[in-house]
Amino acid sequence: MASANDLKILCFITFTISYLTSNYSAQSADTYIVHMDSSTMPKPFSSHHTWFSAIVSAISDDSAPPPTTTNKLIYSYTSSIHGFSAILTPSELESLKNTPGYLSSTPDFPLKLHTTHTPQFLGLSYDNGAWPASSYGDGVIIGVVDTGVWPESESLKDNGMSEVPARWKGECETGTQFNSSLCNKKLIGARFFNKGFTANNPNSNTVMSSCRDADGHGTHTSSTAAGSFVNGASYFGYGSGVASGLAPRAHLAMYKVVWNLSQVYSSDVLAAIDRAIQDGVDILSLSLGLGGSQLNENPISIACFTAMEKGIFVAASAGNSGPLFGTIENGAPWLVTVGAGTIDREFHGVLTLGDGVRISFPSLYPGDCSPKAKPLVFLDGCESMEILERVQDKIVVCRDGLMSIDDQIDNVRNSKVLAAVFISNFSFSDFYTRSEFPAAFIGIMDGKTVIDYINKSSDPIGSTEFQKTALGTKPAPKVDAYSSRGPFAYCPSVLKPDILAPGTSVLASWSPLSPVFAGHDRQWFGSFNILSGTSMAAPHVAGVAALVRAAHPDWSPAAIRSAIMTTTTDSMDNTMNPIKNNLNLNSPATPLDMGAGLINPNKALEPGLIYNATAQDYINLLCGMKLTKREIQVITRASSHKCLNPSLDLNYPSFIAYFNDVGSSPNEPIVQVFSRTLTNVGEGGSSYTAKLTPMEGLKVKVVPRKLVFSHKYEKLSYKLILEGPKWMEEDVVHGHLSWVSSDGKYMVRSPIVATSIILGDP
Repeated sequence: MASANDLKILCFITFTISYLTSNYSAQSADTYIVHMDSSTMPKPFSSHHTWFSAIVSAISDDSAPPPTTTNKLIYSYTSSIHGFSAILTPSELESLKNTPGYLSSTPDFPLKLHTTHTPQFLGLSYDNGAWPASSYGDGVIIGVVDTGVWPESESLKDNGMSEVPARWKGECETGTQFNSSLCNKKLIGARFFNKGFTANNPNSNTVMSSCRDADGHGTHTSSTAAGSFVNGASYFGYGSGVASGLAPRAHLAMYKVVWNLSQVYSSDVLAAIDRAIQDGVDILSLSLGLGGSQLNENPISIACFTAMEKGIFVAASAGNSGPLFGTIENGAPWLVTVGAGTIDREFHGVLTLGDGVRISFPSLYPGDCSPKAKPLVFLDGCESMEILERVQDKIVVCRDGLMSIDDQIDNVRNSKVLAAVFISNFSFSDFYTRSEFPAAFIGIMDGKTVIDYINKSSDPIGSTEFQKTALGTKPAPKVDAYSSRGPFAYCPSVLKPDILAPGTSVLASWSPLSPVFAGHDRQWFGSFNILSGTSMAAPHVAGVAALVRAAHPDWSPAAIRSAIMTTTTDSMDNTMNPIKNNLNLNSPATPLDMGAGLINPNKALEPGLIYNATAQDYINLLCGMKLTKREIQVITRASSHKCLNPSLDLNYPSFIAYFNDVGSSPNEPIVQVFSRTLTNVGEGGSSYTAKLTPMEGLKVKVVPRKLVFSHKYEKLSYKLILEGPKWMEEDVVHGHLSWVSSDGKYMVRSPIVATSIILGDP
């Protein structure tokens, strides 16, 4: 039986909460985890669950918009914590804090692994798979050629790191605001190269003449590849969680080549890669490119041929010139060329109308904004500064019209209104969503909802909230529009890009010397930043390559490339549909957009079979391309190279065939044959059967259709035969060849492209 004191407590709770909630208007709600003192549970309650249910019911604000779930109480906890999780408005949370037994509450931030959230998105886990199998990349050295590094970054702490490998020959060079003591067991090398910049800019002073990063880009890419675990990482609350590189126990060496205003010269890049080879890096991550140039004229392709010969795996960004065909950079066949895709995470804000309707919009607004409701006013084109200045304490709604959105934004910013909503059918880019004042950028349909509400309401109000992160968004990945596409004009017989990796809205460490966002009147600084580009995708692949190298230290760069390319996620997104382009009405992506598909670190460690290639194989390809002896020598450095078997048919994990003889009849057939050799790196005795996907308008076959390996490291060959018209009407037709082991453990998958694209003279 309840005591009088217990009844008083219940009455106090009910009265206090009723009084408090009556003083709040409609508000938006968020999820909170609430910690309670279990010893204060009144005796009338039979369990903690009934007590928590009563509390949530008592503090419920009837004027608040209904929660998206049927019950505001989500979970009751009695073992891990004493408390519960619930959907609460700000007023309900304040009421809860006056409830007897309340201890504390926290927003329900995701505590899943985030580099950028990308390790989790790619399936990496503490418990099983590539991370524990490779000891998180322990002992592998990743060299990054970029803008430098911020050595004090939390991502470069060396807690738990192994000792610097005895084979390492690099060093930490002293320079402006940088000395050797700033290196540790994580950052084991730091060099800078600016002689080329100085020579080309004799009247310019070098800003930060050391490996210290004054830009941020290099700190971002290096921490993406191999950053240590960092708790509480976020971009002003967006993407909050644990940050980590793809190979968090790998060592890092930075080679700075980018200077004032992102200026970089071939001479400095060549010097950096040259030094990295001497120092003894295992992996190189390159997030820069020269643009269109012949293999023998491109400093990256030239320098990286030697790197390949020395056993160094090179991951290079594909470029940000998409989505047109033939825009790809860094397409040398001895590099792994990386395209960029989206992930299953979105950053957004929420506009809540007075009638409870909530409209989500993309946002990276870094500032503070009160969630309290304010009057909404529709000003159509937001053209009049005089009117805007009279409504500074309101949320103004602007619609695209005679005055452009850019000009409207300028007007709103200059008038210093409280917040704004911009309506347009224009696709808002990161340039807009990273607004310097509270702003919601929405489309026409959502805009109509807002305008209709304002017109129908006698007292229209709204509120804006920011720093929201949604996980598990679908579909993902998509190939983003900016990612450069193949074919590669300077080596068209090798399909490029090779692989797709996360590159859009990637969260990683940053230099505090460089603003993460610069507005007209203010700059924001932070230790983490969110960037998009193939620059962000390349270090993901470098990190995965480090995991593979740690597990298989004797594998060649070509073997690692093959393992990465042939174990992708079947070109499927998280809805189990084919990966799409983030453009062109979400059309299905082809291997010219994404290569073999989304990288899969866990499978890459055990590919079953590999396509290997030696330096001589690449020389045979250069000979088949009819490069002159001198041109080949520029690349190989060898004056005595031999064209033993000139051929455009490199032993590569993908295929591309051209059916573009415009002068021919579409019905006139042509047969193209590809020869490949596979090496068994799985079980000793094993057999594989070929599985082909149909390709419209083409006859495709494999000879033989079965490969039987008697021992490990045995090599067996096959031929892929494509028959089709000399001139194909479609731009691209694609399919896949998969070698499936008899026990179902391995599927070695390669993309096949048939195209009628005609590449201009390079």
